[in-house]
Amino acid sequence: MKPCKKVLSFVNSLSRRKPLTADGETNLCRCLTTIDLVALGVGSTLGAGVYVLSGEVARATAGPSIIICFLVAAIASIFAGLCYAEFGSRVPKTGSAYLYSYVTVGELWAFITGWNLILSYVIGTSSVARAWSGTFDDLLGNQMARFLVEHTGMGLPGLAPYPDFFAAGLIMLLAGLLAFGVKESAIVNKVFTVINILVLVFVIISGFIKGDLKNWQIGEDSLLNATIEARNLSSTVNVTSAFGVGGFFPYGFEGTLAGAATCFYAFVGFDCIATTGEEVINPQKSIPIGIVASLVICFLAYFGVSASLTLMQPYYLLSTNSPLPVAFDYIGWGPAKYVVAVGSLCALSTSLLGSMFPMPRVLFAMARDGLLFKALARVSLRQSPVIATLTSGTVAAIMALLFDLKALVDIMSIGTLFAYTLVAICVLILRYQPDFSKDDPDDLKKEGGGSKLWFLNPPPYPTRKTSTLVSYLTVLIAVLITGLSVVLTKAIKSLLDKEVWSIIFVTVVLLLVVLCVIIIWRQPQSPVKASFMVPFLPLLPVVSVFVNVYLMVQLGGDTWIRYAVWMAIGFLIYFGYGIRHSEYRTKLPPIQDRVKIDTIALDGDVIKQHRF
Repeated sequence: MKPCKKVLSFVNSLSRRKPLTADGETNLCRCLTTIDLVALGVGSTLGAGVYVLSGEVARATAGPSIIICFLVAAIASIFAGLCYAEFGSRVPKTGSAYLYSYVTVGELWAFITGWNLILSYVIGTSSVARAWSGTFDDLLGNQMARFLVEHTGMGLPGLAPYPDFFAAGLIMLLAGLLAFGVKESAIVNKVFTVINILVLVFVIISGFIKGDLKNWQIGEDSLLNATIEARNLSSTVNVTSAFGVGGFFPYGFEGTLAGAATCFYAFVGFDCIATTGEEVINPQKSIPIGIVASLVICFLAYFGVSASLTLMQPYYLLSTNSPLPVAFDYIGWGPAKYVVAVGSLCALSTSLLGSMFPMPRVLFAMARDGLLFKALARVSLRQSPVIATLTSGTVAAIMALLFDLKALVDIMSIGTLFAYTLVAICVLILRYQPDFSKDDPDDLKKEGGGSKLWFLNPPPYPTRKTSTLVSYLTVLIAVLITGLSVVLTKAIKSLLDKEVWSIIFVTVVLLLVVLCVIIIWRQPQSPVKASFMVPFLPLLPVVSVFVNVYLMVQLGGDTWIRYAVWMAIGFLIYFGYGIRHSEYRTKLPPIQDRVKIDTIALDGDVIKQHRF
């Protein structure tokens, strides 16, 4: 029996949840306002991609319909953003998706989520720093690159062509700024964000002044001539356009959807707002507003820039590397490229700060809970997580200095999309939790009775039985969506050819997902309210899960192998250290008294706690 007890205890330790208390004290400095959060979200999300991505997607994938791509991508991103916003209003603590997972689905999933976030932020920081270095070097005529390749070139596989000392130094400089204080970092971020926005406004206004609607109505003859010129052909016989069929949807609606999948990554970054829970003056109000407002502002910027770009220059002539400078040359405004260069550097600066800001806060939260080394939870006299900031900055600087990050960038996508998926799942589970502290023993006895179809006519209030049903159905939906995403990705040709097995599979899976959603919709939700709650439950989180899982399945096999190596390192740390040093190994109350999750409301200096 003893071995069985040990196994049971081990399994229980993997699913132990963090019981949030009504203790509103924090070691961090509460000094951020709603404006600070909006600037942080916009700066992190609206990076240099706005200066490059529009040209790349418009030329090769979507044409003028790129504005529709950004609309679809923005809607999908807002689904994930709303899930983050609800948790941010309910749980004003540092940790983002890591914390939300810990209080909802348990310790192991929380560690996996936190480890994924660390991966995303480290690679994101390193890659943006190298992009900043490369952009600045372009302005200097690539003198730095030539000098470093000649004197310090590295010819080893997996390493960069040369050590990027500029990128590494930039990371350490910003790490020092972040370690000095969050308020000072927020001021710098706001300055760069404002400059970036002003440059984008200039681009949008320029496009609408010099643009021509005929560039959205290009005929196929013009595209054939462009194809002949691009391929150096002498005849139009048997020549097929390399740029689609023209019009607003030159690559068809399929191209627009493919472009939307690419554009979705342009909205990644808003989740850094969710890591500021203990540094915001009024987190219940500021975090939801910051997330939604930053996504809306970013959508307007992407929409405006892509519309202006495709109006200024025919989409098939756009540059994939420097679309805006080339477009300004096309309309005769060549000097405007220097304005674009300033905006691009400011965008890279805010994006770099946006990647570096949440990274030490996730480390700090995990170390404070005992899942990572305790030294990372130390706070400076200025109430900043200084050890976590300098440690994470050093690791990112080393990666930017030595490694070729192109092969690692896709792994960053897995970490971010996994966190988005788990937060959406946690919202579903959270909203159908009963109030365990107020269960009536007589009601609990009645739960087990009733007809076999009790789930179609459930009680008016959530119970353990309805909550468990929702949890199981949520897991089933996640499995079904994963299977559907794999088929839609790997067997898309079979679907287009209308092969019977593929149509039957997709139909059955969709029917099962719809059935699960209907049953969840019939169950009673918790009466406990938050300052912000996700609308259209349970549909919106399910759609968010589908979008995120589908995009993860698109990534290649090599990416998943590298990701598996990273997770193996994480599991070694968790099972070798974290599981034994967890703060909640001995602190958890008995199961019958355990709080599933709390909604903590800050009212001045008074902390109000709702349990359910």
